[in-house]
Amino acid sequence: MAAEGGGKEMNEIKTQFTTREGVYKLLTHSEYSRPNRVPFNSQGSNPVKVSFVNVNDQSGNGDRICFNVGRELYFYIYKGVRKAADLSKPIDKRIYKGTQPTCHDFNPITATAESVSLLVGFSAGQVQLIDPIKKETSKLFNEERLIDKSRVTCVRWVPGSESLFLVAHSSGSMYLYNVENTCGTTAPHYQLLKQGENYAVHTCKSKSARNPLLRWTVGEGALNEFAFSPDGKFLACASQDGFLRVFGFDAAELHGTMKSYFGGLLCVCWSPDGRYIVAGGEDDLVTVWSFSDCRVIARGHGHKSWVSVVAFDHCTTSVEDGDPPAEFSGSDEDFHEQIHFGAGRDRANSAHSRLSKRNSTDSRPVSVTYRFGSVGQDTQLCLWDLTEDILFPHLPLSRTRTHTNVMSATSPPATGQTTTTTTVTTTTTTTTNPSGTNGKDSVSNSSTSGNPANSLPNTLPRSNSLPHSSNPAGGSTPNSHTGGSNSSSTTKGNSIIDSAFIATGVSKFATLSLHDSRKERHEKDHKRNHSMGHISSKSSDKLNQLSSSRTAKADAAKTLGTTLCPRMEEVPLLEPLVCKKIAHERLTVLIFLEDCLVTACQEGFVCTWARPGKVGLLSSQNNPANSPSGTVV
Repeated sequence: MAAEGGGKEMNEIKTQFTTREGVYKLLTHSEYSRPNRVPFNSQGSNPVKVSFVNVNDQSGNGDRICFNVGRELYFYIYKGVRKAADLSKPIDKRIYKGTQPTCHDFNPITATAESVSLLVGFSAGQVQLIDPIKKETSKLFNEERLIDKSRVTCVRWVPGSESLFLVAHSSGSMYLYNVENTCGTTAPHYQLLKQGENYAVHTCKSKSARNPLLRWTVGEGALNEFAFSPDGKFLACASQDGFLRVFGFDAAELHGTMKSYFGGLLCVCWSPDGRYIVAGGEDDLVTVWSFSDCRVIARGHGHKSWVSVVAFDHCTTSVEDGDPPAEFSGSDEDFHEQIHFGAGRDRANSAHSRLSKRNSTDSRPVSVTYRFGSVGQDTQLCLWDLTEDILFPHLPLSRTRTHTNVMSATSPPATGQTTTTTTVTTTTTTTTNPSGTNGKDSVSNSSTSGNPANSLPNTLPRSNSLPHSSNPAGGSTPNSHTGGSNSSSTTKGNSIIDSAFIATGVSKFATLSLHDSRKERHEKDHKRNHSMGHISSKSSDKLNQLSSSRTAKADAAKTLGTTLCPRMEEVPLLEPLVCKKIAHERLTVLIFLEDCLVTACQEGFVCTWARPGKVGLLSSQNNPANSPSGTVV
């Protein structure tokens, strides 16, 4: 196990971390990878992705896992915290030539112990429907690449449907398919169905039923990821042009938008009740967006490079009707039944009803905490809490709430010994709305002129907020940067901050680490990780990214200071509860399950982290010392 202190702390891989719930531990014998356990040479390959499904197996081993590594695709029984992984016996293994799998998704509705439907997207644009249990290949969509020639970036079954699925490409287009229809032998012809700001929806003109049913063109550049809301009625899209766009899926209408602080958005997810969306990307931030208010309500800064994945933890999100809090635990059957494997559109109704109590007139106090996580190309895992003082700043709180964050030591102990050190940050809630009274109205571009350029207004809620550290010795910070232009005379200091971020890009912003004493230590590591974007297998992807980046600065200047992209001082800035280096290569997967959380890195190692109190579920017979599958890599 890696030491929790000392001068080498930040370069060591952590095998456990602590939150208020307890200790999360890495289960080395539950690691999934290629059978030879040799680290994969990830240069030029697509990100490793992981998909889960539950087949309701009567034996109790109903969980199945699929992951891609380079040209290979693996399908295993997932034993999680129960038993050690047996990599010598994959249910199915496939090796592809001429193309690589980029993403995949199971259909939870049709999954049984005898058959599962797995969609696999590829770097050359095709989509394959396979059954890894029967070892069958049912259909190949876009086989001749007549529909789209670019890389598949995301594929998802439409919630509640046995036959409809949605596919996104790096061209910026999405296509709706029906597994029962063919793709035809000629390129499809389209007819405009609906058009709006920076998006259009077309239907396929054909005398007979054929794929695709619909084509969506969204924004400029690649469409990196999309996610359906828990009820399946809305679709959130994260694009390379930096915009989050949320659509009503059936009506194909734009509900709201958000702009990243800088660069493209790479990932997106919904809260269990569908009230909030979190997005991450090339600005090294996680951004929290309110679905009802259509505005940014908080940003989180803890990563030092691009954020690859964001995900909500359904099990740790809690609603408190008094003391003590009532956790969403495994015993809450109405909320957790198949929650982790897509139980359908009604899976968050229980959570939604309890969370809605916060806006009711009931005199009993209700407090809400959402837990979400993120992983990035800086090889770090961050966990975040979104609390009621951020969610409801316009309402008076029933009591003063404080939050204690356990974080790693700010610097090695002065005496040189190896110790476990924590920094306790306690913040008191305030109730002022930081960005206006109406989420859809533009917020003021100016702040109080009396505020120094490097400070935040005192009226902002600062739950889990970042401290404003002093300037490193001899170094300049973006807060004191003199480049860039000002949008108004009353916001000279704040405009310089924002202009500096835009002008210098992510590399400047990424050096704003939580602890300035670590800046020099990580500078080289950050530059290495920062340059490792989603490596495209096709040069056309790179050309698309270059063309979209030409207008990035102009777009940022237009949206900065509006509800699309508030300034840094206009919304609360969260700090992570946990920020740990857990891999040697960039992280590409974060999935929360009932007993554990699952991460994966570009080397091809899929890791299981047992939740507090869940390690005891392991059988003593699965001691890694007695089994070759327990080798620690």
